[in-house]
Amino acid sequence: MIILYKKQQTILVRISNGGLLMLPFGKIRSEVLNNIILKNISVNDPKIVFGPKEGFDAAVLEYDEKNYLVIATDPILGVPKEHFGFFTYHFASSDVAVFGAIPKWLIVNLLLPNGTTEEDLNSVMRELNEECKKYGTSIIGGHTGVYSTTRSFTATTTAIGLVKKDELKLPLAKPGDDIIITKGIAIEFAVGAAWFRTEELKKILSPSQISSLREMYTLETVVKDALLAKKFARGMHDVTEGGLTTLHEIADNSEVGFEVYYEKLHMPPLVKKVVKFYGVNPLTVSSTGTLIIISPQENTSKLIKALHSHGINASTVGKFTEEKERALIKKGRKEEFPKFEKDAYAEMY
Repeated sequence: MIILYKKQQTILVRISNGGLLMLPFGKIRSEVLNNIILKNISVNDPKIVFGPKEGFDAAVLEYDEKNYLVIATDPILGVPKEHFGFFTYHFASSDVAVFGAIPKWLIVNLLLPNGTTEEDLNSVMRELNEECKKYGTSIIGGHTGVYSTTRSFTATTTAIGLVKKDELKLPLAKPGDDIIITKGIAIEFAVGAAWFRTEELKKILSPSQISSLREMYTLETVVKDALLAKKFARGMHDVTEGGLTTLHEIADNSEVGFEVYYEKLHMPPLVKKVVKFYGVNPLTVSSTGTLIIISPQENTSKLIKALHSHGINASTVGKFTEEKERALIKKGRKEEFPKFEKDAYAEMY
């Protein structure tokens, strides 16, 4: 017997004789993370400064008297094969950089589908190596293999970085802090559509526009953004699956509220066209490459200036508040800021 029921906007399927639950596509929801994953993890090593925690995408360990070790891991899938090496570097490295750490070492597992050629692998490794060179990162281990159960290029990367103890950045805010975002929102969704839904996009975009949108894959990293911003920021968080609903995690962990001004949110013109075409909510869709920066007000102008001087678009879109309300201000009217229920990116790709 199959029973359907809804809990906290997540539809679950229970098979009564086995007690099985079907999980939805994409990142697991908050209640599953807390009730199953975190509940079954024991953290009792005194060298763990920050371990598994919702809203914290990296762990922080004691390293020596002056430094912490920051470690993050990420899967790489559903990205263009042509630039798989780029994403293999940047997904996990971005999670290390937002804690203020420079990515120093990588462990990379490449799981390749049947039919992969030596040139395919060589292309991935060349691009991965170029990204490592840019940031002084070394690959220290991993695994590579071809498997019949792997349908497309897939990888996991563990990134490890060092940060001085007094320079560690945590995704925590104080009332009055500004919310700054870089580059714009919904970028990952639109770029993915240009690579994987080309025929559909020909209805609204020219071939040259699709080509331009494809080349925006280089925006899908916050390593540079974070390393530039860390001097001025209180904390940072990248905007991945669930989009700007990441703000709820920051607010929960900080015990604050926030308000975001819709008209101040930026979307590159081509991204805006794609979002409108698919009818997705740009606030809740994946936007890897967008960085949320928690900025003390007195640092905001200097922070934005530093980013602009290096060609990174950034703007203030809201602030954290002492009141616990999470609000979206749209055309002068206040409404509840959306929560993470599903991400169109995970469903499309």
